[in-house]
Amino acid sequence: MKKKHSEKEARYIFNRPLEPLLYLIPFGLGLMVFTVYPIVNVVIMAFKEGYRLSGNYKGVGLGNFEYVLSNSAFRSAVGNTFIYVFTVVPIATVLAILIANLLNQKIKGIAIFQTAYFLPMVTSSIAVGLSWRYLFNKEFGVINFLLGLVGVDKIDWLGATAGKAPWNIATIIIFGIWNILPFTIILLLSGLQNIDPMYYTAARVDGANSTKIFFRITVPLLAPTIFLTMLINMISAFKVYNEIIPFWSGKAGVLGNNLYTMVYYIKELFYSKQQLGRAAAASIVLFFIIFCFTMIQRYIQKKATY
Repeated sequence: MKKKHSEKEARYIFNRPLEPLLYLIPFGLGLMVFTVYPIVNVVIMAFKEGYRLSGNYKGVGLGNFEYVLSNSAFRSAVGNTFIYVFTVVPIATVLAILIANLLNQKIKGIAIFQTAYFLPMVTSSIAVGLSWRYLFNKEFGVINFLLGLVGVDKIDWLGATAGKAPWNIATIIIFGIWNILPFTIILLLSGLQNIDPMYYTAARVDGANSTKIFFRITVPLLAPTIFLTMLINMISAFKVYNEIIPFWSGKAGVLGNNLYTMVYYIKELFYSKQQLGRAAAASIVLFFIIFCFTMIQRYIQKKATY
């Protein structure tokens, strides 16, 4: 015989599935207002030609995309961004693996070195960039001083010669590598500490040296974490902007435009030139570039064997 529920129990059973939804409403509203709406609005703006903050626009079409893709400044920004991404991310990843492996050793006083490597993570990149600006100074910078000790002539990292500034991009690449190292090291160190020591014990019993253990045990078992850090750092590197600001007082390089990046180009269109529709179109292009490279990396990760 079926048991009849009281009115109070029936109300509880009915409301139980709705209870989690009540907790999700504040989060859902915030997501809609601050994430979904801006994304939808940017997509709409990208197709409105001559769009202004007042809401007026000349027409709807692909004119903004045609302008952005044919603009020489945007092509230069894409080139500089690609150079930055595919230089900074691989080098920073290799250095982070080596440093994380050293920091994972049980050595007396290792906590001091761990703290030193992690400090940049809690410091503003703009503030630190100003300090690096003096390190890169041609006349009295520490970097040129150290290079001089090994016989290298002074390099004009932040300046230009005969209308060319070949060292400007090297400056932000060096700073960019240093800037993302702490976060990368933290993730890789976490991955290293999750590797079962049993593998290392078995390898040493079999007579494997440190080099073989590193390349045949540590790197393969750390591969998923390496792919994760590379993915996160690549997305971050494509949005490079803060790394440029402190070195040339807000300009894109010493010549004013020789160090355009995609985000810097978008910012200039939006704030300086008030070309909102074109800035939105450039943002969508940047999104699709990041999306494509993310999918490629995820595909490689799935195909890789550890």
